[in-house]
Order: sequence, then C-alpha cells, then structure tokens
Amino acid sequence: MTAVNDRLESSADTDPLPESPPAWQQGYSRRLVVVDLASVILAVGLAHWLRFGALPSTDRGFKYSNYLVVSIAIAIIWMVVLSINHSRSPRVIGSGAEEYRRAWVGTAGVFGGVAIVSMLFKLEIARGYLMIALPAGIVFLGLGRWLARKLVVRARQKHGHCITRVIVVGSAPAVRDLTRSLAREPWSEYEVVGACIPGPLSRAEVEVPGVGSIPTFGDEASVVGAVTATNSHAVAITATERLDGRGIRNLSWELEKLNIDLLVSPGVVDIAGPRLQMRPVAGLPLIHVEKPQYHGAKRFQKRLFDTVVSSIVLFCGLPVLVAIAIAIKLTSRGPVFYRQERIGLDGEPFQIFKFRTMVDGADRMQAQLAELNECEGGVLFKMRSDPRITPVGRFLRKYSLDELPQFINVFKRDMSVVGPRPPLVNEVRSYDDYAKRRLLVRPGITGLWQVSGRSDLSWEDSVRLDLFYVENWSMISDLLIAIKTVRAVLTGSGAY
Repeated sequence: MTAVNDRLESSADTDPLPESPPAWQQGYSRRLVVVDLASVILAVGLAHWLRFGALPSTDRGFKYSNYLVVSIAIAIIWMVVLSINHSRSPRVIGSGAEEYRRAWVGTAGVFGGVAIVSMLFKLEIARGYLMIALPAGIVFLGLGRWLARKLVVRARQKHGHCITRVIVVGSAPAVRDLTRSLAREPWSEYEVVGACIPGPLSRAEVEVPGVGSIPTFGDEASVVGAVTATNSHAVAITATERLDGRGIRNLSWELEKLNIDLLVSPGVVDIAGPRLQMRPVAGLPLIHVEKPQYHGAKRFQKRLFDTVVSSIVLFCGLPVLVAIAIAIKLTSRGPVFYRQERIGLDGEPFQIFKFRTMVDGADRMQAQLAELNECEGGVLFKMRSDPRITPVGRFLRKYSLDELPQFINVFKRDMSVVGPRPPLVNEVRSYDDYAKRRLLVRPGITGLWQVSGRSDLSWEDSVRLDLFYVENWSMISDLLIAIKTVRAVLTGSGAY
C-alpha cells in the first residue's frame, strides 16, 4: 500500500503531460471540416465541369450560371447535413466504420432530398450532373477520411500523439482482458496507463500477458487520485462486484468536475456497435444486444453483392485466368486447378477451386513435414518456406492470384466474397461449440482474417476474427473489408 501511495504522490511530477483529449479531438474535427469541404467542392466541381464544361458558351450561358448556383447550394447543404449527421463527432472519428457510414448516409440523404425537391417543383436538374456528383462525393469523402485517419494513426504509432490515456477500474482478470483487447490494435485511441482494483487486497501492479505490467493505484476510492497522478483523459469501468450503480453515478459526478470521460465496458466481448442499442427503462440504462442477422433482407443484399462481383471478376479477369493456367501448365506437371473438400454454410461440404501452387501430390507429403508446422495451435499447417510450392505458385500465393477460381464457388453459392475462412474437414472435427458458429454464414474468399495478417495470424486470432465477423456482419463492413483486401493483396503482406 505504501508503494501505491508513493506512486499517487510522485506520478504527477514525473509523468509527461500529454495533450488534452478535447484539444486533439477538436483539432482533428476542424481539420475534417476542411477535408470534407475540399471533397464536396471537388465532387460538385467535377460534376459541373464534366456536364457543362469549364467555361460557359454563348448558347448555354444562362444554364451554366443557374447550375453554378445549384452547385454552390448543394455544397452548402451537403456540409450542413454532414454536421447534422454528426459525421465529425469525437465519438466516431479516427476508428471504426461508423465514421464512414455517417458520411455516406448524409451524402445519400442530400441527393435523395435534391431528387425529391426537383420532382416536386419540376426543377429539372440534369440527371447526368447528379449521377456524377453522388459517386464522386462518396469516393472523395471516403478517401479524405481515410487519409486523415492515416495521419492520426501515424501520429499515434510514431510520436505518441492523439492518444487517450485510460485508468481501468475493475477486478484484476477484467483489467487484463480489457488491456489485452486494446493492445491488439496499437493504432487505436486508448492506452491503459493504470488500474484501480476494488477489494481488500492491494497489489503494486497487474501483469498482462503480451503487454507488460500495469501499475495500480489502490481501490475504487482512489480513482480521482489515479487520474490526476497519471494525467489520464478517461476512466473505463469493467467487471467488478464492489462498485454498484450508485458508486458509478457518484464517480461520474467527480470525473465531470475534472472534464474526464467515463467509459463503461459491459463485459460483452466481440459485439460491434450496430448490435448494441441503449434502452432507458425505469431510469436504468439497459443495453439491448440485437440478435445476429443471418436471414431476410441482409442476406439478399449479400447474395446480390456476391453475384455481381463474381460475375464481373470472372468476365473481366478471363485473360488473366487463362494466362495463369498456361503458366502453371508449362512450368510443372499436374492439373491446373487444385480441388479440395471444404466445409461451408451449416456444415455442408463443397469442392473449393484454386490454381495449383504446389507440386502434384503435395498432400501426401504433408505428414513428412508435420514437425515443421509454424501455425500456433497446430490445427492448420503453415510453413513460410514450404518446399512443395512451385516458383509460379509462390508468386500466385504472394498476390492471392491462386484464389481467383474461388469466384466460381461464389457464383455457385458455395462461398461468399467476404466471410470466414473456408475450413478443412479435419479442422471442423476439432471445433468446439464456440468455433462452430463460424459455419452460420458462407465462407469467404476474403475476410477479417485476410486484412488482419493472413497467414501471420495464430489459430486463436483467426477464430476470434471469424466469429467477430459472423456476429456483426453488415454490407458496410463487407465493402470496407473488400477495399482493405485490395491493399493487403497488392502489398503481399502475410502471404506464404
């Protein structure tokens, strides 16, 4: 206890003072205003230029001037709607898909409103103008937000800026779980700098596997002192039996005086924001966890997306498919395609198609290489320098070109473009009830596992990411994963 008291007294003098979270968040929001304004001006300017030219001609000068007014009006309304939709709220900026979703929903609302007003008042706004401005705006807004987020992530990783320092209040196991969850994403906003553990037993620190030691600052009565000592920006309350509702309310009042945010972790893991709805009942803030959606309109949207994407890839990529097939046939013996039984939706088996990247009969050689398996957990077999891979196959694997024939599986409804990794039969035999939930949706060519490390992931992380996707999938997340996959494939990261 003496060590804890000494830390409370000395930490305020020895710890560096980080920037105030309101300062960096407000500064970032102001920069986003500039980014959004530039994106909106580019979108309406591009539509105006492509539809009417750079300068008015003598025969359509009046129409050009009128549309110049329309462009300015749309740009102003667009910026206002983005603000009304809280697309630059400190609660969503810098991480997650919600920031993009709010910007895109606001954009769709603007153009939907323009279309309705045009129809009601017979303004006859050129459809070509709107058809250019809408997609251009979505692209420019998304690209601008992405670049701004990249700058924030770089500032966090290289300079330690744009960080929210957090004191965690809860039992030691809960502190470890929350700290490990935040540490999995070092680019995230929050950094745990200390803990307060309610209870009669005191300890100097909490050991978090894979992270290090988290200093403690006493029990729940020491929270304000811990915040001051560490110059923290927020307090996160997680599972604890000693801090009841009244105690949390009193703590929130104390933190309010210091302008410190209070976060409450409900202890429900791997549940994304869209499934959580706050429902005040009898003065209590109840969190309603929506059931995962596997049927109905969302499944129809996903199937439509799969059909369109697979058709485009197979049709437009036909020359590439033929070239790869010729290269495989000329450089090694054996068939062009590799077929293997995988397990799909609801545990139904199917034949997956891939370009052959190994020597013919490679499956029979796996037993000889079993001791060289580099996959943590031992369920999968992975080697960085697998001697069975052909030179052409190594190139195909690096850029995931060997998986192009899987779009045939997508077209046949065996797979989806985005989903969990398609498991082998022997993998499924080892599944527990927890892992079997991966089979509630169709497996995908790409997924969270693809954009989060690919072959570098451990078995445990692969299962965790797949289950997070299964529990929380949406069309917005599918689109973001598909976009991130392009970058992962082009860089060849985590592929072997």
